[in-house]
Amino acid sequence: MNNNIIASAFAGLTDLASERNGGKALKASDEFFAGKENLLKEGRGIFIPDKFTDRGKWMDGWESRRKRKPGFDWCIIKLGAEGIIKGIDIDTNHFLGNHPPYASVEAGRITKIDPDNKQALSGKIKWMEILPKSPLEPGSQNLFAVTDFYNEKWTHVRLNIYPDGGVARLRVYGEIGIEIEKFKDKKILTDLAALMNGGKVISCNDMFFGSKNNLISPGRSKNMGDGWETKRKRTPGNDWVILKLAAVGHIKKIVVDTNFFKGNYPDSCLIEGCFEPLAEDDSLSGDNIQWKTILPKSKLKGHHLNSFAGKILKTGPFTHVRLNIYPDGGVSRLRLFGYAD
Repeated sequence: MNNNIIASAFAGLTDLASERNGGKALKASDEFFAGKENLLKEGRGIFIPDKFTDRGKWMDGWESRRKRKPGFDWCIIKLGAEGIIKGIDIDTNHFLGNHPPYASVEAGRITKIDPDNKQALSGKIKWMEILPKSPLEPGSQNLFAVTDFYNEKWTHVRLNIYPDGGVARLRVYGEIGIEIEKFKDKKILTDLAALMNGGKVISCNDMFFGSKNNLISPGRSKNMGDGWETKRKRTPGNDWVILKLAAVGHIKKIVVDTNFFKGNYPDSCLIEGCFEPLAEDDSLSGDNIQWKTILPKSKLKGHHLNSFAGKILKTGPFTHVRLNIYPDGGVSRLRLFGYAD
């Protein structure tokens, strides 16, 4: 399949392995030249011509030594959240004379709580091949579609490279598969909008300076570019973004985080919800959707965790939420705490 076609198929999916999303490289057979942790970092990796370490050339990726005996190298990765894997990107950016000629990927699932990763590292995890041994191009994003007819929810992957070499980044694209039952405890509020809980940003009217998808990313933003920011509005109206909740739920507390937005945060916001379990994503911005006010138009402060609980008018149940900002500006994160129906 053409790489461009595969890449478009990954649109809207979550990188389950990303360090930013909670992924962690647990163990590698060898990381002599470059550490396994680099595999999950943001970007495609950089190249600094004159940078060396006491072991050789510094490389922004995972690189094993030259293998002088039979076998292959591998790296075990814990996903940020369990999920259904749809695609793999094995990026060999800047690895030209030292990339692996082949790679395969296996997936495993651990159902028990394993905070110290003992089970994953014990060798007892049962692996299933989701990408057979496949050729890799040097200095390239090697994209592979994954077909899992059972829609299994995986918690770990193992990247195998043959026989050795360097990989800049590994992306594991898929859909979050959290059990909704975990969100039904009314005494423990869960962020129903969070990416790693299964929330999804559907659409927005503008994201000139910052992607709408940043709104539900884990943690607080690291800078002004790590948020949703619209251009300066020169016409009447306001900007908006629509999110799909991880589960049909009731919202009890809202946090509109304007971290790093100081001279360009919205003056105010209004938040609405709807119950449209059968609606197609592209229909949510239409005029036929009945939105109910959750949070009335409220003033915001810049570079601040704007928290709202007592002002909430309607708690749900809702399937989708629309954040309206007046007139424009930037919001780093939106947290919608509640419980599943």
